[in-house]
Amino acid sequence: MVITIKFFGQITEITECTEETLDVSGSLIYDLVEELYGIYPQLADISFKVAQDQELVPLETPLNGSEIALLPPFAGG
Repeated sequence: MVITIKFFGQITEITECTEETLDVSGSLIYDLVEELYGIYPQLADISFKVAQDQELVPLETPLNGSEIALLPPFAGG
């Protein structure tokens, strides 16, 4: 399944891009994240949330072929 992934914040520094398209062999968000760890090992060193269709989702969520975003922690005030 071909997935478009958007990167934000410090994740763009690691990936050196803001968007990427990957052909993912798995069916869960977890599988996508594991593939990204293989491409960008430094991702494993930071905390981030995953959004699918602009909604935060757990790693056990099935991929639906929509847009995925990796979101670093945000500071608020």
